[in-house]
Amino acid sequence: MSAPREIELKLEAPANSLSRLGRSALLKGAVRTSRKPASLVSVYFDTDKLKLRNKGLSLRVRRIGATHVQTIKQEGGEPAPAFVRNEWERQISGREPDLKAMQETALEPLLSKKLRRGLKPVFKTRVQRTVYPVHSDGSEIELTIDRGSVEAGRQSEPLCEMELELKRGDTAELFRIARALAQEIPVQLAVKSKAERGYALITGEKVAAIKAAPVALRPDVTRKAAFQAIARSCLHQLVANRPALQNGDPEGVHQMRVALRRLRAAISLFSDILAGPQTDAMKSEFKWLASELAPARELDVFINRVLKPLFKYKPKEPGLSMLARDARKRHNDASAQALEAVESARFRTLVLDAAAWIEAGEWTQRGDELLRQAREHPIAPAAAEELQRRWKKVLKRGKNLNSLDPRRRHKLRIQTKKLRYASEFFASVFPGRKLGRRRKRFLSRLEDLQDALGDLNDIAVHESLTEQLVSGGADGGERRQRASEAFAAGRLSGREAARIAAVLADAQHAYAAFAHEKRFWS
Repeated sequence: MSAPREIELKLEAPANSLSRLGRSALLKGAVRTSRKPASLVSVYFDTDKLKLRNKGLSLRVRRIGATHVQTIKQEGGEPAPAFVRNEWERQISGREPDLKAMQETALEPLLSKKLRRGLKPVFKTRVQRTVYPVHSDGSEIELTIDRGSVEAGRQSEPLCEMELELKRGDTAELFRIARALAQEIPVQLAVKSKAERGYALITGEKVAAIKAAPVALRPDVTRKAAFQAIARSCLHQLVANRPALQNGDPEGVHQMRVALRRLRAAISLFSDILAGPQTDAMKSEFKWLASELAPARELDVFINRVLKPLFKYKPKEPGLSMLARDARKRHNDASAQALEAVESARFRTLVLDAAAWIEAGEWTQRGDELLRQAREHPIAPAAAEELQRRWKKVLKRGKNLNSLDPRRRHKLRIQTKKLRYASEFFASVFPGRKLGRRRKRFLSRLEDLQDALGDLNDIAVHESLTEQLVSGGADGGERRQRASEAFAAGRLSGREAARIAAVLADAQHAYAAFAHEKRFWS
């Protein structure tokens, strides 16, 4: 089903920063021709069980003066460009939804009698909207600023959004304007629409960490479009977990790290079409962010998986309380470091640059005819080839698992993780029940192997953290040689070292099971 599509980039900014826009060089010409602020009231409709939301749809009726406009939106299906949504808009005669105007839209298949009877207002938005036309390098872009609130009964929350919509011209210019805006005010990429904000309000959803969502890819989609779809998913996961990290949820840190690992794995999978200075620069920024987040996650795991169980078993262990105190202090400092990173201008710029690189980076245009053909090659054969190559690499490295040193086990773990991400990215490329069952078993075995190898890696990390705690202390790095603390550290190291044989046996068992599992791509 085709639909008119809007190419837009949603941004968030503190309301008190918008006054600077009037002095912005970017809007000098646009301010004189901007439309007068308009008052918009939009009512969103759904059923008691939120059927439309569960199907990825939103239905609203917006009042603009004496006019009513009905809009149905659907998240863009893959492999649509990022920030593109299917949208059906029509002027209607009243404030209630017009069912006839829903024909030939994504909502039409749901229009049963039960749904027709069940549609009712669920929340509304009230905004003052100002629109600035921006002309840049032959492209026409509208900058829309909405200030107001989302309301559901007696509940409400403030809303301040900026939206850049490409009316005509080059998608890359949309991101250039966003980058220019970021130089003027602290804007950042927004991942929640007004509809999502309203639904969160009526359901009482709390800020929570977000796991990776499945990526839908058709077997005939191009490699270029496939990478863009995968990278969008990773970027969305990264940005969507920022509020959880800001709220002090350690899982937010973990999921942001997962998003970065998935994105870096995707770059590895498509390295032949992505290679170039701009991609190298993005990889460097992703590495910076990963390094800022890593200490908080590592210390969180250390405290919860090592210190707490021992503390519960031996609460009066000499020196253990001191180690725990030092670990908590380091964890607080590491969490503050992670928070500072994601609230920095560097992070906001990284996200905008990543979005621009994904959608309209140099890699999408450059190169000779062979490189262009590689970008346009269907994903199915390329995915099968990549999965086969990485599968063989894991099998080869894992054969002598028992004799691998920690460094080589770590390399095997990384290869295992990349194969898992690739299997998840390309899941829909190999459809059918039979292959689906194979894929499920394959991933289950692969996850078991990855978990065991991850446990072995954690033991090495925990040993290093224990040494740091004893040698550095919690007071800025002064070396202390407290006998009781050293004794407790020795007990910790001993307990962890004692686990190696059992975990290694688990890893060998997981490898043997994985090695006998059938492939799902052939």
